[in-house]
Amino acid sequence: MGGGGGVGRTNYGEIELKARRKRTAAAALCIFILMPATIAVSTLCFGGARYMVTSLLIIIYTMVPFFMIFERRKPKAREVVLIAMMTAITVAAHIFFHVTVPVQIGTAMVIISGVALGPEAGFMVGALARFVCNFYMGQGPWSPWQMFCWGLLGFLAGLMFNKVTVRNRYDGLSAGATSVTALEEKKSRSFRIIMGPVMCVLAGVIVAYVTYIFLPGKDTTFWGWRVYAFGAAGLIAGALLQRKRLPVDSLTLALFTLLTTVIIYGGIMNMAAMFTSSGIPGNDISFNTLRLLYVSGLPYDLYHGVTAAVCMFVIGSPMIEKLERIKIKYGIYR
Repeated sequence: MGGGGGVGRTNYGEIELKARRKRTAAAALCIFILMPATIAVSTLCFGGARYMVTSLLIIIYTMVPFFMIFERRKPKAREVVLIAMMTAITVAAHIFFHVTVPVQIGTAMVIISGVALGPEAGFMVGALARFVCNFYMGQGPWSPWQMFCWGLLGFLAGLMFNKVTVRNRYDGLSAGATSVTALEEKKSRSFRIIMGPVMCVLAGVIVAYVTYIFLPGKDTTFWGWRVYAFGAAGLIAGALLQRKRLPVDSLTLALFTLLTTVIIYGGIMNMAAMFTSSGIPGNDISFNTLRLLYVSGLPYDLYHGVTAAVCMFVIGSPMIEKLERIKIKYGIYR
């Protein structure tokens, strides 16, 4: 009997692993191919005038990999409620701080959702939260771009951080652990793991500076597109180097938030500014326009990244721990 149970658990684990890989592949297809293609068609063919249709299409694409979680079973209301709760909290927190203290807590909340709930749910929280926020802060051609960027941050967070399965968390708690997240944090307080992505980004920035010194072209300053382009290359290399290995602790969460917000969110949204403002006289779609936007947008992107990282450092680890306890208590994502 015991041997049969072991085989059953092994088969269950293999099936779950295959299903998870299938969901991730479907999510990657939607995020990196369908969504950019839809945004490009909407922007280039309609000038962003169909932004509400584009936003709704992004939400539909987001739902496909998320509902694949329920491919082999019926969804529980508690699972959907948790996603809705995190979306509502993200919207409320972002709008509140937008009109009071100008810190980007919404970005931190999206990344928290991705770490705690997984990449598919993280993308859904980011895209839906940005869509709802813009009903209060202003919808426009920028909305699909912002939805995509927030969702992408949540998706990457779910892929990058080392999350044990819920089953293993149950085993850890039954063995007498009071907090699985706390135990992980004690073991991962070393800076060595996060040093991989950080060093890759720094190496990319150094290469960018060297290219500026020897091949400046028309650039009058180093602080521009090179920082985003080479920084993104370094961040991708660091992500491949440490995929699923980043520990869930305050320092690592804050550094991840800073780097991804500045490089990924800022890099994409500066490009979005060029496309969405191309109808204004004097603003054409060209590399020179993009260069100017990257130079002028870097201060805001740094401010966005730093304030989001501060919020993450303060609330990130405690919130993820609370979400893990909720998942364990109510048997979510088993």
